[in-house]
Amino acid sequence: MPQSGWSDKRERQYEHIKSGLRDRGDSEDLAEEIAARTVNKERARAGEAKDPSRSSTDDISSSRRGGLRSHSGPGGRTRDQLYNEAKRKGVKGRSKMTKAELEHAVARG
Repeated sequence: MPQSGWSDKRERQYEHIKSGLRDRGDSEDLAEEIAARTVNKERARAGEAKDPSRSSTDDISSSRRGGLRSHSGPGGRTRDQLYNEAKRKGVKGRSKMTKAELEHAVARG
């Protein structure tokens, strides 16, 4: 899944992340997806991407986030991520909710 526009550094980063995920026991497909997303986010943060998304550039970096939010459940998501999920689910009053209230509302469905 490595992209043609990636530098050698990004190719090595992709392979390193993918092999770490495979060692951890993740499937090949999931490891490829996570590695590609991580590399693309790092490219966006470094100004290498043509059209970076706001969440790619404003969220904490992938390397910093590493252990902070690794599958730690709802507590690991940012308020913006929770807000966007609440928006998708049609939660009323979400704009005035705190992070904790958004977590609760999103968990309820």
